[in-house]
Amino acid sequence: MSSELNILVEKANKIKVDALNVSTKISSLYATGAVEIWLRGIHSFLISSSLTNVSPIWASVSGYYASHYCVRGLAHLLGFFQLHRKKRTVRIDIEGGKYCCYIDKKGGSDREHKYYWKVVKNNNLFVDDPFFTLNEEDSSDSDSGHRNIANYFDHINGFTDFYPLNKETLKQRIDHLSKIELSSVPIPRKEKYPDVENVQLIAYHRIIKFRSFLDEILGGKNGFWKIHRNPRWCIDFINFQVVTPRFLKNYESII
Repeated sequence: MSSELNILVEKANKIKVDALNVSTKISSLYATGAVEIWLRGIHSFLISSSLTNVSPIWASVSGYYASHYCVRGLAHLLGFFQLHRKKRTVRIDIEGGKYCCYIDKKGGSDREHKYYWKVVKNNNLFVDDPFFTLNEEDSSDSDSGHRNIANYFDHINGFTDFYPLNKETLKQRIDHLSKIELSSVPIPRKEKYPDVENVQLIAYHRIIKFRSFLDEILGGKNGFWKIHRNPRWCIDFINFQVVTPRFLKNYESII
């Protein structure tokens, strides 16, 4: 996807335009790219769950990326993609029955971990969904701020004894998370670091939300999605079930 969009940006620069009509091939890359990044989110969630007691630091970091990849996947589904080296954002839309890509310069505040979260939160489909935020790192309740503590603070005395986790323990951990009935949205808090359970809970619910969103749009008719909505490499651990939060009426409509 990046390669194709890089070529597109170079073409636009050459003829000095900021919008180009594109083929359905380009539009399909936004969809397949979204699913691929969501699968990364599931993989990161499995890693986080595996490290719950072994390494709270990396359970927290990988749990954050499980959430980030789900949000980024939704941004791709909505037609947004960043090109880091080109310092461009490429948004795809349909006009007059044709696909068109709009190319903009990447702003200084458009870092990946803010940009994708912002375009999802600002979309009408997600603006009222409290499971998705602007990911402001300075806020106390903040996925990104919490990750910064895990990534950049000193943890010289914070390392636990390492031991491998068996499959049954991993299954029990995810089963435990899937059966928790939420009383509020579990955004991780910086002052409660490593706050692993909330990091994993919010990631798991976002994984379900991505999956439900595509199910609702495609209605079970898309062969590509039928194959990938239940990844074979995680079927022994995840059944994609959650207890519907009673406090969220809008959430009930997409579970």
